Amino acid sequence: MCFMSFFFLFFFSMMNFFFLIYFIMENMVLFLEWEIISFNSMSIVMSILLDWMSLLFMMFVSMISSSVIYYSKSYMSSELNLNRFIILVLLFVFSMILLIISPNMISIFLGWDGLGLVSYCLVIYYQNIKSYNAGMLTALSNRIGDVMILMVISWMMNYGSWNYIFFLNFMNNDFMMKIIGILLIIAAMTKSAQIPFSSWLPAAMAAPTPVSALVHSSTLVTAGVYLLIRFNMMLVDMFFLKFLLLLSGLTMFMAGISANYEFDLKKIIALSTLSQLGLMMSILSMGLPDLAFFHLLTHAMFKALLFMCAGVIIHMMNDIQDIRYMGGMSFYIPLTSLCLNISNLALCGIPFLAGFYSKDLILEMVSMSNLNLLIFFFYYFSTGLTMFYTIRLLFYLMINDFNLLVIYNLYDEDYVMLKSMFMLLFMSLIVGSFLSWMIFNYPYMIYLPFNLKMMVIYVMMMGLLMGYLISNMKIYSINKFLMTYSLSNFLCLMWFMPNLSTYGINPYILKIGQNLLKNVDMGWSELYSGQGMYNIVKNYSIFYNFYQMNNFKIYLFSFFFWMLIFYLLLLF
Repeated sequence: MCFMSFFFLFFFSMMNFFFLIYFIMENMVLFLEWEIISFNSMSIVMSILLDWMSLLFMMFVSMISSSVIYYSKSYMSSELNLNRFIILVLLFVFSMILLIISPNMISIFLGWDGLGLVSYCLVIYYQNIKSYNAGMLTALSNRIGDVMILMVISWMMNYGSWNYIFFLNFMNNDFMMKIIGILLIIAAMTKSAQIPFSSWLPAAMAAPTPVSALVHSSTLVTAGVYLLIRFNMMLVDMFFLKFLLLLSGLTMFMAGISANYEFDLKKIIALSTLSQLGLMMSILSMGLPDLAFFHLLTHAMFKALLFMCAGVIIHMMNDIQDIRYMGGMSFYIPLTSLCLNISNLALCGIPFLAGFYSKDLILEMVSMSNLNLLIFFFYYFSTGLTMFYTIRLLFYLMINDFNLLVIYNLYDEDYVMLKSMFMLLFMSLIVGSFLSWMIFNYPYMIYLPFNLKMMVIYVMMMGLLMGYLISNMKIYSINKFLMTYSLSNFLCLMWFMPNLSTYGINPYILKIGQNLLKNVDMGWSELYSGQGMYNIVKNYSIFYNFYQMNNFKIYLFSFFFWMLIFYLLLLF
């Protein structure tokens, strides 16, 4: 099953690649309509949109998922139900592809909901209470986005068709249609884990590592970004998009700070994903969707690779994820360390790796734009923080001493994992330059002063220095440095967002439920249905029973009254 899925997805990826080259050369867009059923002038039509963007994204999704499935063959080898796992992953890929190729709100919703559902199934794959809580948080956060898309579907009834691709041009002028834009932005914020909905992404790390590599780094979380890229023409002059710029800048900043305090290996990588998602969303809300798409693709490659390396290391360390136990990895597992370091450097944006091309371009376009100092600060400071937590991770994993056991046996001989990792390693080396030559049909002319041009290098150097200093410092000194324990606590716990989105909301919802139960279920509805009917029937039956038991007395009494009334009537 593993090899079959791997070959199928890999060849599908290659096929998409060749189609993509053809489509870009010919400047083609293919819009297909497949009539599923036609009955009494009512036809159900499935529409498919193939252009360079959907083909490129499909190619990347299928390539990463083929690597992940090949990797799972070794990583999940002790799993009894391996086929079930592979089928879940394939279902996920299928939902993602449905989302990518559909120009229709209904089929987008099917793909979107499939993503949420399969993601839930994969997060609770290891069945324990922690996974269950994480899965519920994930599913319910994504539910908000699903509801928003349902509202978009009902609101688009005004247009008489759900093929949004035809309406993008004149949706701008229609004030009522702005509501669609707001709903879509909220939906994308839930799926791409922007602030207020950020807490589910680190929680979803309860899933197996191959799932984190495929779902929570490269594909599921970028679905929201992809949706906004598709709808970009409509959203570009909305005020709410500026609001999204602020929120995604804050997300980028918050995730960068929290990653420096985290000790769980997978959560550090999840927070770095969150930071990059903030970068994509913010450059998108500045009206540069093609740059957001470029960064989405390059990031998908090296982040999947980073998760895979983390999975190998967790395996080596007897399933321990705490980075304080690790160290000296480069001694024992050189090839995995190679992959880890290269993907980490690509994440930082070291020149001529994948991340550099997209990140540098984004930061230079930000420097070109006429936005305020706050946004500028968010971008550059978050880039510095990326370098910061990467160097910290490097120190903990590669340079410190090994801290776990006195007797240990680390090996780097798992060639199934290594092959799949090397495929992604090759891609994360070349994909930046490859895409920058291929997808931009015109070069960006960037003309900046020397210091502004070198600003990226400056913040990198600062991040490197700070990362080195902090890694040598003890955690107590950091807290002293920040003066208060409570401030460190605030920064460490993602600005209290996980607590706010769980304990913060639960009591109110439960209280509403309690009031409904007390006042409606056990109150008015009882009075008007069950208990009320029972009381009426009971009272009537008591009355009739009384009537029947005293029948003769009542008869005489009524006869007497009747005669009395008759007599009185005769008198008057």
